[in-house]
Amino acid sequence: MKQLEGRVALVTGGGRGIGRAIARELARQGAKVVISSRTRSDLDAVVKSIEEEGGQGLAAVCDAMDREQVRGLAKTSLDAFGKVDILVNNVGGGTRGTSRDEDDIFLANITLNLLSAVWITRAVLPAMQRQRYGRVISIGSGASKNSGASVAYASAKHGLVGYTRQLAADVAGDGITVNCLCPGWTNTSLVDFEAMGKGMGTTAAEARAYAERDSLQHRVLEPEELGPMAALLAGPGGSGITGQVISVDGGYKV
Repeated sequence: MKQLEGRVALVTGGGRGIGRAIARELARQGAKVVISSRTRSDLDAVVKSIEEEGGQGLAAVCDAMDREQVRGLAKTSLDAFGKVDILVNNVGGGTRGTSRDEDDIFLANITLNLLSAVWITRAVLPAMQRQRYGRVISIGSGASKNSGASVAYASAKHGLVGYTRQLAADVAGDGITVNCLCPGWTNTSLVDFEAMGKGMGTTAAEARAYAERDSLQHRVLEPEELGPMAALLAGPGGSGITGQVISVDGGYKV
């Protein structure tokens, strides 16, 4: 029997990159997976890949910056499967929103990288508490524990760590674990070495080499390398792990 057989997982930002890799891994372990993002074509491709491997997936278009849409995502998941056992708060990234005002940019980053996780967690938490079982996994960043990003992004990702720890304490008696999984440099569409190189006044190859030097393994990880740890935290083997900030990052800035 697969370790997540009979479980339902909701993965936000699951259309690409790390979210896609985690959604597929949870499905391989037997979970039914609801995947959200803003782009229908990305979601349909992920669901198709899950179904081709014998799993079950459901695509749900949602703008994580819109609180009502996020609440609607929780309802969609609960209506479809009757429960949410595993929540992966993966949606995130650096954003400037639609404004050049620094206050607006800061708020946009807090909304995308922190508030969106708070909104969806609050929306599914009562169902987890009723069944006295749940796994909440938020995807942080190397910037959750270090400097090296924009002030807005780092503030949001550091906030996600604080949210993880306090929520873990608040719901420990309800059979729910809460953890933060942190990648470092990872090969996703959010990492544009061409643009990074231009900003540094150098080439894409030199920008990638710069990123590789940030980790003990001197490499950029692939999104699929996050999947096994997410599956561990989501499954029975993770029952004793809560309130933790766990890195899968090749030794980023150690």
